Amino acid sequence: MTQLGLPDTIQACLFDLDGVVTKTAVVHAAAWKETFDAFLREHEGPDARPFDEVADYDEYVDGRPRADGVRSFLKSRGIELPEGGPDDPPDAGTVQGLGNRKNELLLEKIRTDGVEPYEGTLRYLAAVRAAGLATAIVSSSANCRDVLRSIDAEDLFDVRIDGVVAAERHLPGKPEPDTFLAAAEDLGVPPERAAVYEDALAGMDAGRAGGFGYVVGLDRTGQADALYAHGAHIVVKDLAEPGGTQ
Repeated sequence: MTQLGLPDTIQACLFDLDGVVTKTAVVHAAAWKETFDAFLREHEGPDARPFDEVADYDEYVDGRPRADGVRSFLKSRGIELPEGGPDDPPDAGTVQGLGNRKNELLLEKIRTDGVEPYEGTLRYLAAVRAAGLATAIVSSSANCRDVLRSIDAEDLFDVRIDGVVAAERHLPGKPEPDTFLAAAEDLGVPPERAAVYEDALAGMDAGRAGGFGYVVGLDRTGQADALYAHGAHIVVKDLAEPGGTQ
């Protein structure tokens, strides 16, 4: 293992954004809860079982493209909605409308509270690049570039595969491995020589399905066992220091 806590064969590091580079996973969870709770009250009445910011978020929406998260959660409650279109207004009773409602709330929360990075991850990224390894950001978020710019971190990544790029290339989102595979291909590195850094169970599944050489789980919410079960080679609390994954 290197000082970065990686096998000697690793040539590139592929990082998720929310919950790995930035502390936006909790903001996403809050926006999803507000969106789904309002919808469930409208759909099922005041006694509807609310969205759980931990269990439901981790299982059904974390790490997935926005519309996939809507479909996944609604399916868990036995609810089907028309698909609609990407330009549906936030109050439309469609999958896309509900996703747009969540995104509107998310952006409002980010504008109000700002975005905070994980300083340990930024230090780790600097060490990765100093060691000569290639880097990519791989996120389902369509707001990825703006978030990176807000924390002055866009230049820390050689490649960006986010929700916008995935839509342009018709790449399915996590838990499918296609976005991570595209990042590795853009970097010119085979999957077995790339490491994946994720906090979401869907991201773990993507790392395992893609045959990546090393999958690092970031346990931000006390789900280490689940991260291992979904494919992590190792789970850490934080990338606080270079070598933090050892």
